[in-house]
Amino acid sequence: MDALVLGGTGPTGPYIVNGLLERGYEVTIMHGGFHEAEFAGPVEDLHGDVHFKESLQETLGNRTFDLVIFTYGRLLTTAEFMVGRTGHFIAVGSHYLGGRPGPRDPRWGPLGRPFLVTDDNRLPPDPPSSGLSNRILDALERLMELHREGRYSATYIGYPNIYGPRAPAPEDWCVVKRILDGRRQLIVADGGIKIHQQGYAENVAESILVAVDKPRESAGETFVVAEQPLYTIRQCIELICKTMNWEMELVDMPYPLAKSCHYLWHSGPAHDVCDDSKIRKVLGFKEIVPVGEARIRTVKWLVENREKYSKEWEEQIDETFDYEAEDELIRRWKETYHKLAEVEFHGKPAAHRYRHPRTAGEAWRRPEHTRRFGERPLEYY
Repeated sequence: MDALVLGGTGPTGPYIVNGLLERGYEVTIMHGGFHEAEFAGPVEDLHGDVHFKESLQETLGNRTFDLVIFTYGRLLTTAEFMVGRTGHFIAVGSHYLGGRPGPRDPRWGPLGRPFLVTDDNRLPPDPPSSGLSNRILDALERLMELHREGRYSATYIGYPNIYGPRAPAPEDWCVVKRILDGRRQLIVADGGIKIHQQGYAENVAESILVAVDKPRESAGETFVVAEQPLYTIRQCIELICKTMNWEMELVDMPYPLAKSCHYLWHSGPAHDVCDDSKIRKVLGFKEIVPVGEARIRTVKWLVENREKYSKEWEEQIDETFDYEAEDELIRRWKETYHKLAEVEFHGKPAAHRYRHPRTAGEAWRRPEHTRRFGERPLEYY
């Protein structure tokens, strides 16, 4: 069987290609030639710009493939180009399946966007303000239309932000570089409690391979894939520090002030989580590498490959590593924080909301004595 992978040299590409080789496919990759990768077996390596129909035609001609896996390029262009050239088309696209309405979009309802975005409550983009999202959604709809017309069997898998080897613009580099530069303080926003759901490259690649293994179950379906269980950004930062054997003070500030961590926070304070239970139930997807181990591997890879890639990473990410400004912000914040902490509030002794009577029929009452915040009165133990 013949398989074509469009892309193939990015973070998930080698894992996908190697998985196909293990399954007995003869694999061809087509990519722009800006990065190369090593594979576990022979692979036909074609260079050409995957974004344009003319380049696809020039590079591929009239060749046909049993399987096409689209991981890079323009989906609408490629989906139409592959009509008559493949029997199974698996496309990678947005984690949000074409739409990412803001947290205050009134269509979410009175509470705003829920913590967990599911298939049932996912919203389409707002046409007047979401040009890119609309193009993604149009491509997805066209892909599924071609499936319904019987042009080929189509599957769509929405990727999250990818981390791990070869991932572009790695967010973890924001922490790793500071440690390598000897920094002892790191600004974090809102206690670091944000959950930014991502996916380790090897694990996310497995979502493609389970779709390959189950063509009937995946036919005509759209999925999102991420990782479980969920962890806060603070937990991820702490693991990076532990992996690099480094003590780092995390200086907590409100998100609007914590500008130096905005890139690491994925440009917003709100949680960023989608439900990927469908691909787990329908296709049996599960992580190959546990999340904690995946994070540790990523840190080690970043450290080991920094000389080769650090310049590229720092051109890709929005982070400026302006340490002088960070130090001044931390100084002013701590000075202001201590002044604010001097403001005293008159409070009540804390009380449990339910009765804890000492005698039958005793009514609820508030304890008469005061105590420090967080202390429980002995009578409640």
